[in-house]
Amino acid sequence: MFPRIPLGDWVETVVDWLTANLRPFFQLIKDVLLGAYDGLDWVLTSPPVWVMALLLAALAYAAKGWRLAVGSLLGFALILGMDQWENAMDTLALVLLSAVLALALGIPLGIWAARSDRVSAVVRPVLDLMQTLPVFVYLIPTVVIFLTGAVPGIVATVIFALAPCVRFTELGIRQVDHEVVEAGRAFGATPGRILRQIQLPLAAPTIMAGINQVIMLALSMVVIAGMVGADGLGSDVVAALQRVNVSLGAEAGLSVVVLAVFLDRVTSALASRSPVARALARTSA
Repeated sequence: MFPRIPLGDWVETVVDWLTANLRPFFQLIKDVLLGAYDGLDWVLTSPPVWVMALLLAALAYAAKGWRLAVGSLLGFALILGMDQWENAMDTLALVLLSAVLALALGIPLGIWAARSDRVSAVVRPVLDLMQTLPVFVYLIPTVVIFLTGAVPGIVATVIFALAPCVRFTELGIRQVDHEVVEAGRAFGATPGRILRQIQLPLAAPTIMAGINQVIMLALSMVVIAGMVGADGLGSDVVAALQRVNVSLGAEAGLSVVVLAVFLDRVTSALASRSPVARALARTSA
């Protein structure tokens, strides 16, 4: 009989050790994340509803035009009519903070992986594991370490949304024409200058597609965040599931859809407005 491998016991031992020995460090992370979340949530919820709705609609107009702006206003009016505005802003704060953290970690890691085959070989299987491992598996250690509330939801969301950012950044930089890079080197450009002025601008459309995926994956985690005590639409979805409340579930679900459509259209439009994307569009036309 094949002997049992106590992998779960080993993982539990590691988590217990981390919890016991790095408690001040984790408490510092929790305080910073909670402070950032509360601050961003205050920015989104403290202005009058109509002011915030107009500001978001103005962002939609700047990104894609009046049709998206009007559609966004209608969606926001629907959220307000269902009395889900505050929950929607709580969710938006969680999504934006998680996306920013994922991008802050993922873009540099993607750049590093694009410039080093060894790093890429190490990072790729880790990303595969992060994308295929069920969310609840790594949600359990985050709850053990950070307890309940918004912080474990943010940490789990960052882990879940990190992979596409790294992959798209690496892919975009690796797809840059090597002859263009060699031309920059021939003119004496440093590696840092080549990265800033050649590789990143040319890879911008691909990186923006990765940013779009990060935001969409972060938004898909709102229900998971609600299960561990985070405020927002996810908590209403969880409550509706527990009470078998179809009405509440439909309202919270539709509010999530409105936010998803708004964020997807805005980020997609911003990606298409980059100079490289415009040049490619003119070339194809």
